[in-house]
Amino acid sequence: MRLFQTFHTTLIISIFLLLTGTLHAAPTGSVKGKILNKKTNAPVDFVNISINKAGDKTFVTGTISDQEGYFMVDNLQVGKYIATVSFVGFKTSEVPFEIKNSGQEVNLGRIFLEENSEMLDAVHVTSTTTQMQFEVDKKVFNVDQNISSTGGSASDILDNIPSVEVDNEGEISLRGSTDVTIWINGKASGLTSDNRAAILEQLPAETIEKIEVITNPSAKYSPEGTTGIINIVLKKNRALGYYGSVQAGVNTHGGYNASANVNLNAGKFDTYIGFGYRRRAHVGGNTSLRTNSDGTYLNRYGASRNTGNNFFGRGGVTYHATDKDDIYLSAFGMFGNNSSLDTSYYLTDAMTYSTSHRESRSSSKDMGGNVELGYKHEFGKNHNIDISASYNNWNMNNVRKYYEDYYFDDSIASTFQRQESHISPNHWNFQADYTNAFNDNFRLEAGYKGTIEREDSPVKVYAGANEEEAVIAEKLWNEFIYNRDIHALYATFTGKINNFGFQVGLRGENTKVSTKSLAYGQSADDVEPYNTSCFDLFPSAFLSYQLPNQNELQLNYTRRISRPFGGQLNSFVDISDPLNISYGNPDLAPSYSNAFELNYMKNWLSHMLSVSAYYRTTDGVRERIKFLDGNVMNSTWENVAHDRSAGTEIVVKNSFSRVFDITTTVNLFYYELDSFNYYIPKIDQYVTGDAESDFSWNIRMIANLNIPKIVSVQLTGRYNAKRVVAQGYRAPGYSIDLGVRKTVGKFSFALTGRDILNSRKFHTVTEGTGFIQDNTGWRGGWMVGLTVTYGFGNMNMKGNRNNRDNPENMQNGYEDSSTMED
Repeated sequence: MRLFQTFHTTLIISIFLLLTGTLHAAPTGSVKGKILNKKTNAPVDFVNISINKAGDKTFVTGTISDQEGYFMVDNLQVGKYIATVSFVGFKTSEVPFEIKNSGQEVNLGRIFLEENSEMLDAVHVTSTTTQMQFEVDKKVFNVDQNISSTGGSASDILDNIPSVEVDNEGEISLRGSTDVTIWINGKASGLTSDNRAAILEQLPAETIEKIEVITNPSAKYSPEGTTGIINIVLKKNRALGYYGSVQAGVNTHGGYNASANVNLNAGKFDTYIGFGYRRRAHVGGNTSLRTNSDGTYLNRYGASRNTGNNFFGRGGVTYHATDKDDIYLSAFGMFGNNSSLDTSYYLTDAMTYSTSHRESRSSSKDMGGNVELGYKHEFGKNHNIDISASYNNWNMNNVRKYYEDYYFDDSIASTFQRQESHISPNHWNFQADYTNAFNDNFRLEAGYKGTIEREDSPVKVYAGANEEEAVIAEKLWNEFIYNRDIHALYATFTGKINNFGFQVGLRGENTKVSTKSLAYGQSADDVEPYNTSCFDLFPSAFLSYQLPNQNELQLNYTRRISRPFGGQLNSFVDISDPLNISYGNPDLAPSYSNAFELNYMKNWLSHMLSVSAYYRTTDGVRERIKFLDGNVMNSTWENVAHDRSAGTEIVVKNSFSRVFDITTTVNLFYYELDSFNYYIPKIDQYVTGDAESDFSWNIRMIANLNIPKIVSVQLTGRYNAKRVVAQGYRAPGYSIDLGVRKTVGKFSFALTGRDILNSRKFHTVTEGTGFIQDNTGWRGGWMVGLTVTYGFGNMNMKGNRNNRDNPENMQNGYEDSSTMED
């Protein structure tokens, strides 16, 4: 009942915001247009458009351009006006127009902004884009403006994005759920739930252009991940000329980094290349306090230190073969090594010993990357086909050594383990996307995507009283073979009738999964595969309505899926830690979600409001469940129950002046999980979980102070309220990051302070049959970093980029409205 009351309240709030934006006089006329960079022909977003009277230039109203450069202003009385278009780094442009009669819509066409030559020398070290751009169906975060993450990793950037969270193990969640899909450049690129935390920790922040958060994707996109998609877009500039940057940084944890990026775009070729080196170093710790129902206890106190040395490279070329044909090739990859030292001390009165000490040392060598080849053909304006094939492979070779000592009243016993693991997933992706805009109001999109995944992950273990006496531990050897093929077809149809817009879509996916778990001495031929297959349909529907006074309302629905990943399906029983045993479940089934989202947006000249109310139901929720077998904690995966969640995400951006703005994101959500009763044959008992419900919230606030030619300061704060998790809850948490940037000529200096209150910790309490356990973990702690960037290049090179929408053919900074793109 509380869930539906919460959803109804959210709906009422959204309707109220809608009404407050429409209780004005009916519009008499409107004006629209599209803002483009004159040199690159690319759309320019968040440009200020002010509408002034033609005579005395009295300000009337205004708005900002969206991500595609479009803008619209309505509620204009009959008369003559001037549209003044201004943006930092560009020359101001003025375009006259006239509203002659009621209901008239004036189309200014494409308005081209010319870069301010006085600022070109600093263009590589002074970004002119806003940090966060908000659309109804997507939020875009420009990494160059995230000062506090300078010199960090992709994980550091994600942890500073509203509604996204990265825990102390590197696990990523969106709107409170870890069931989110992570892409690089619009594709999975080999990232899986097993390896993505490690890869994103190694991916340098300076190679990333922007982060896209898509909370309810249409049928055009993969339905994987019940809470949506986070797309990491790597830098790939297309402006004419040659230019680049060199960067170096250091931090107080002992880490340092260096990188270089070069772009050369002229004539028929666009090329870019970048490479970098990053040494990572951070410390962490954890405590685990378990109390058993018989009054005994088992407490663990741990500390860790991790270091890594990684090289990263990326490059690409696009060949404009003809006016209608492009051939493109791109690649990125990384290699390096990592090491860690973890120590744990156990105190207990539940065992025959009173104290134990466990030390693990690991070293790994990693190598992987992605290469993509594609072809795009333009049949005509907004009518094209894009065909691509990509291959990615990530090799992670890890050696981990465990040393453990048990202290009895009159003796000490020691054990040793050596684990050798090799994780090597290989993915092929084939994709074809067809787009045909029949006119300015109707568009058809259709396509195919095929994904072929192959993974063979052997684990070899040696054990003994010490390292010299270690022999093969047959019970701990395992080789997991995981094969998955997904073939999908999709189609979407988009239309617009006056102020009403719609999109309907359908995606069909055929999935085949085959797994084998091999024990010591077995070959693949000795074990029967565990095969599953299914065909699923994923519909989507989007409805939107453009209201007066820069209001927009959208309602959408999608069906999504969360498939179990490799490690969750492996039935191998991992007893490397004799007090904490874990294993997978090959019978796990996918989880299916139905998601509804109501979005509202309102733009003013200096302010923006975005409200998203969402409701989601999920069948077959996968959870890690824990149970005691004697004094040994066991954990496995199971489709335990159904859940329902509803929430409201509110984003407010206020530009108080040209130099100071604050963006605040508040996420309120309510969650219900049904009770479950799961039989464990191993102990001949049922593990039960009570029905859980919880209201929680979190808030992110980013304050930016940008004084041109002096300094830029950014402060990011976050707070997460208490939240229910499986078999328990997670305690509240908070943290603050600070960044300061100073530009001197072609140099930029960034000073960052991460977790300056040393408060970024994760505290959970879980309870099950016969125990209650309190866990606290932290990773990194406060850190200060300094990064220096030098930009170079010549942006004034001339190039024959065919004649596609050549801005030199336009007069007075804008073109005739008859050629306006929709």
